[in-house]
Amino acid sequence: MTRRLVALDLPPGTAFVEELRKCWDDGDAVLPIDPRLAPPAKAALLDVLRPEAIVDPSGRSNRDDGVPVLDGDALVVATSGTTGEPKGVVLTHDAVAASAKATNARLGVDPATDRWLATLPVAHIGGLSVVTRALANSTPITIVDRFDPEIVNAARFTGHTRTSLVVTALQRVATEGWRTILVGGSAMPESLPDNCVRTYGMTETGSGVVYDGFALEGVGITLGEDGEILIDAPMLLRAYRAADGAATPEGLDPKDGAGRFPTNDAGRFRADGRLEVLGRRGDVIVTGGEKVWPDAVERVLRSAFAEFDAAVAGQPDPEWGQRVTLFVAAGTTPPSLDEVRSVVRDSLAGYCAPRALVILDGPLPRTSSGKVNRALLSTHMLGPSSSIG
Repeated sequence: MTRRLVALDLPPGTAFVEELRKCWDDGDAVLPIDPRLAPPAKAALLDVLRPEAIVDPSGRSNRDDGVPVLDGDALVVATSGTTGEPKGVVLTHDAVAASAKATNARLGVDPATDRWLATLPVAHIGGLSVVTRALANSTPITIVDRFDPEIVNAARFTGHTRTSLVVTALQRVATEGWRTILVGGSAMPESLPDNCVRTYGMTETGSGVVYDGFALEGVGITLGEDGEILIDAPMLLRAYRAADGAATPEGLDPKDGAGRFPTNDAGRFRADGRLEVLGRRGDVIVTGGEKVWPDAVERVLRSAFAEFDAAVAGQPDPEWGQRVTLFVAAGTTPPSLDEVRSVVRDSLAGYCAPRALVILDGPLPRTSSGKVNRALLSTHMLGPSSSIG
């Protein structure tokens, strides 16, 4: 049996939650649309994922070229992954419920004493999952239309006990007074306050499935070829919608023969059983036969120097295969290349030290979810603002 897919082109807030509930009550699935998208980007997303109806502030309208979803589908969440091409992650009601149940159990969420503050965009799984886990056990929730440090700081004094933030937002707020702050995204710092929980997950896993290095109840983590993290869990996506270029109700199932989802992230288990995520397998830099993980280099630099907007990526090198390169956003004053190399050598290894430093003409290139686009950095041509060590 098929159901309708309804796109919600609404800002975060009460209206969004009410429409989400209505669609689910009608048996329809929801495609959240980021209202910040420019019209051409929004039109391209709708053309690929092909909802049958759209709800925006002016009301509801139908699309003639819409494609249904399967009975039991709850959400289609847009993601570009590492390809830049939009596709939809199809999550069932069972998957959404499993994610909420596991998270609420791990955190000990009590609807009688807890209240969530949702500040992340609801078009992305990080913000949307805050809403769905609150709905799952009727925990009170406040949804704001944008991240604002003043709002977050003030919420501590109005009964809010839990929230979810990305690292860049965490650095701008006070952490005292919160029972739990879930922290996700890239560029995770070496240390966090005791009430902050490091999360690892993605749209395909329905939000975080590993908290502070340990999998949630019911989540299986194994390491495959080259240390790739494989996940088996009840909250996994059912399929990709339009991953093969044409939206269909069935979609395309990306799981392997054992029902595991290949994350394309590399990891390893520490002696205490914690999962350590090394980074995207495609991001690893192979220089002189040695593997360098950009995340590890960036963590060292963030802990050694005052905050500056920078990222590490590999560039072609005729002698070493790839050159470890530090890219710095315009308007930021970085340490010298010699200082950078010294700190990295002392903390990691000599081959991990950047051999080039590039000051860009603008900001670091990022994906729609805010992650650094290392593939674009790797193709950047060295210019007069570069120094080579």
